Amino acid sequence: MRPRSCIFMLALLSVSGTAHSQSDENIIRTNRAASNEAIVRHDHDAIASFLDSEYQITTSLGQMSQGVEGEAASWERLIAERPDVVYVRTPETVEVSRDYPLAAESGTWLGTWTTAAGSVRTGGSFMAMWRKVDGMWKIRAELFVALYCEGGGCP
Repeated sequence: MRPRSCIFMLALLSVSGTAHSQSDENIIRTNRAASNEAIVRHDHDAIASFLDSEYQITTSLGQMSQGVEGEAASWERLIAERPDVVYVRTPETVEVSRDYPLAAESGTWLGTWTTAAGSVRTGGSFMAMWRKVDGMWKIRAELFVALYCEGGGCP
C-alpha cells in the first residue's frame, strides 16, 4: 500500500470512530431525556428500564444502594411520599470511550416537590457511568451531590 493510501485509510478510520462516538453520545443524551420524562410521568418501571443489571447509586445526600429492583422500589416509595416530585438531570458533557463499551456523563440535576412547609427546590452536580450491553446503553452507576436547597421544606 502506498503512503498516501495509508494516510487516507487512517483518516477514514478516525472519522468513522468519531461518527460512532457521536452517534453513541446522541443515544445517551436521548436516553437521559427519556429517563427524565419517565420521572415526570412517575413511571418507576420505565425509570428502571434505563439501568444496567449491576446498577449502583450514591444519592444526593450520600445514601448508597445497588440493584435495579431496589432502585425501582425506591422510586415507587418516593413517588408515594411526594406525589408531585420531579427530578431533571441535565447533561453538560457525555464522553464515549474509544476503547471500552463505556461512557461518562456529567451535568447538573434539579429536584422539586411540595411539603407541608412549602415548595422545595434542590439540586447540584451528578456523574453517570454508562455501559453498552447487548448494543444498548444502560446506566451502570450514578453519583449525585446536593449543592443547594431552597424553600420551606429544606433542612
